[in-house]
Amino acid sequence: MPQPALSPEPADAPVILSNEPGSFPWSVLAERHPALIRKVQGAFPYGPEQHRALDALLKNGAEGVIEPLGRAAADRAQWDTWGQGRFGRSWFDVPFLWSESYFYRQLLEAVGYFAPGPWNGIDPFRPFKLAELDTPEADEELAALDALADRPVEEQGKALLHGALWGNRADLGFSLAGPGAGAVTEQLVADDSALLWPLFMGGTVCLVADNAGRELIPDLLLIDHLLRHRHAERAVLHVKPYPYYVSDATTADVVDALRRLTAAQGAAAEAGHRLWSAMTEGRLTVRAHPFSCAPLPYADIPDDLRREFAEADVTVMKGDLNYRRLVGDRLRPPTTPFASTTAYFPGPVAALRTLKSDVIVGLDAHTEAALVAAEDQRWRVSGTHALIQVKSPGAAAT
Repeated sequence: MPQPALSPEPADAPVILSNEPGSFPWSVLAERHPALIRKVQGAFPYGPEQHRALDALLKNGAEGVIEPLGRAAADRAQWDTWGQGRFGRSWFDVPFLWSESYFYRQLLEAVGYFAPGPWNGIDPFRPFKLAELDTPEADEELAALDALADRPVEEQGKALLHGALWGNRADLGFSLAGPGAGAVTEQLVADDSALLWPLFMGGTVCLVADNAGRELIPDLLLIDHLLRHRHAERAVLHVKPYPYYVSDATTADVVDALRRLTAAQGAAAEAGHRLWSAMTEGRLTVRAHPFSCAPLPYADIPDDLRREFAEADVTVMKGDLNYRRLVGDRLRPPTTPFASTTAYFPGPVAALRTLKSDVIVGLDAHTEAALVAAEDQRWRVSGTHALIQVKSPGAAAT
């Protein structure tokens, strides 16, 4: 993959670091990552070599400095380029997006994911992903599709869009027309859905997935709705080329989700079979571009991927990480226009995101003030609020 030039860092939008104790980024590196290492160690019967490497990563993250990949790593040169100015420094003192991404690359190195041997290609997060698909909550969400099938098509689309927005709270999305509708809509800090639907013009839709498991199924159901009702002739589902951020979707996770749908009953099974056929016919394709796992914002997108997004009617970015990469992992004023931060993007783009990190743009001043008054800054990371933001053709960039 060609090496993109790193984007400049505007002085008025400081890049997010992890070196403030008690902050959200600090808690990820200091608390979540160590807990994840222990969880991965217990998920598989790894041998002494893998356990030693995971223990070393645990210690290095807490006490050491960032080190390059081993010389045998096939992507060493790529990470050497991405890591210029980062190696030899504390994990907490480099950009949060970069340190998080590199942690997952080092974790895969520790378990032997890329190395020749018995653990080559074994997803260390797979047990956690599969567990989400086999729960009573998943059964209830799929059963809700039967009632939704009797609703008007426009109402179905709205419910499925909100299902994709909320991910594993998708059951709320399916009940939009019922008594719980208000609770969902009130939790939206921005809602450009009226701008989004006209962008589904019957051509190509790109959906950049976020998580696997129960959060991927609503994405697939939205794609099925768009294809079935001619809002799109073709859909491209972008996933990660290898395991990333614990639950991010890979091609194997797409297959698992499709199998879960086709093994269900009623409307869920029907949607699963339609999606399966769409893949075999080429109307739904899965793309796993290497840049999907890059520690970089989408402003640094390589030319081949830029062309793909430029040719789509709209690109839908799902989830918190994609949002951070789309608008930049920086502390901009929340009232910064979404259109200005995404002006570089090669075509119409929409963000469907549940708020789970500090980054936020595109709020009106009244909404920001009300959130701060009610919750201080907890609303940014609690996962209880969400947004639908759109940059449409001709949107103002100021």
